[in-house]
Amino acid sequence: MVRTLLTGATGTLGSALRPRLADAGHDVRAASRSPPSDGDAEWVELDLADGSGVDAAVADVDVVVHAATAPRGDSEAVDVRGTERLLAAAAEAGVANVLYVSIVGVDEIPLSYYEHKLAAERAVEESDVPGTVLRVTQFHSFIDGLLGGLSRLPVWPLPTRFRLQPIDVGEAADAVVEHATTEPGGRVAPCGGPEVLTLGKIASAYRSARGLRRPIVRLPVPGNVAGGFRAGDGTRPDRAVGTVTWERWLAERYGSEGPATTPSASPS
Repeated sequence: MVRTLLTGATGTLGSALRPRLADAGHDVRAASRSPPSDGDAEWVELDLADGSGVDAAVADVDVVVHAATAPRGDSEAVDVRGTERLLAAAAEAGVANVLYVSIVGVDEIPLSYYEHKLAAERAVEESDVPGTVLRVTQFHSFIDGLLGGLSRLPVWPLPTRFRLQPIDVGEAADAVVEHATTEPGGRVAPCGGPEVLTLGKIASAYRSARGLRRPIVRLPVPGNVAGGFRAGDGTRPDRAVGTVTWERWLAERYGSEGPATTPSASPS
């Protein structure tokens, strides 16, 4: 049985990974800054930002699946410095493979968080411990959360021409588990959702699924970050390996909440 440390085990991806790793035969040690009381898993306390618990977490581990991240926090402390600490401890402990989960487009879109994810990728590739880097596109639930924050506004101002490729978190987790072996893979092929959509179409489908009546107004956003998203730099249509479409995910998430009325808008 492969002894596997899972960082970020309480996060969106980590929660999907824990049962899948166990089903695949891994003996999972789940790590979090605030471990829950879960009798079905071995939990350890790990804070990548200050390094506490790192050495104990990697002790006697064969594989590390590194899913911890801080998109809304101090991503330099967690994603960069924390990854460096984890890699150093893993090398000292003789870990066979550190699998780092990253994001499609981190090398193209100059967003601060993406730049930190890219720095973490490079740390994995330059480390003494063998590693694997897998990039995925945005989760459905992430986009759902963003649009949910707008749902009460009378008008939705959005950069409707941004191009995204949402993927089901379970399908992304399946791809991660495939590479969570004692044989490191280096930089492996990325994993994307089944379709590339503009944010306008994504928001329009969300509005319909929620039965909402909100006009969507195109918000022009200048700059290189916005230009990258408009150009589709965060997508990989050649790696559309997912099968759960955005509309299917919305139907499963919200069901039928009533008929949507489409006001005059330009969601494309």
